Amino acid sequence: MPTAYLLLGSNLGDRVATLQAAIRHLTATAGTVTAASGLYATAAWGLEDQPAFLNQAVQLETSLTPLQLLAACQATEQQAGRERLVRWGARTLDVDILLYDHLALDLPHLQIPHPHLPERRFALVPLAEIAAATLHPPSGQTVARLLENCPDPLPVDPYNPAGH
Repeated sequence: MPTAYLLLGSNLGDRVATLQAAIRHLTATAGTVTAASGLYATAAWGLEDQPAFLNQAVQLETSLTPLQLLAACQATEQQAGRERLVRWGARTLDVDILLYDHLALDLPHLQIPHPHLPERRFALVPLAEIAAATLHPPSGQTVARLLENCPDPLPVDPYNPAGH
């Protein structure tokens, strides 16, 4: 069964509850979550004038094809009330497919691995927690190596509920 790695992110509403509900929804619709990183507080990337995100990476064993998985991820976002108003804008939930087995795919609405993964610390830090030795096609580098070489200077900190 294929293994996919997803990144969950939220910066509106009850972020922790949203991420927990997303995992339950993905488990019901997309496969079995076999690993999950801790939660990380991260500055917004791309459009920085917005609330901080909570991000979490999950490993998913799935029988879905990549396009079916994309549909399941989008349905999970909709379940959480996601509205696509502004590119990189604030959102209740974002679910991105980072990796899908060793597949490299380039379709108009789906690129695997995620095309911005090597330059986004907020995705690499939680992913490295659960998949440091996983290879990134087509670069052939491990997730840990991508993180070492990541040019993104934005902070990614373990989430502290008392501090937020």
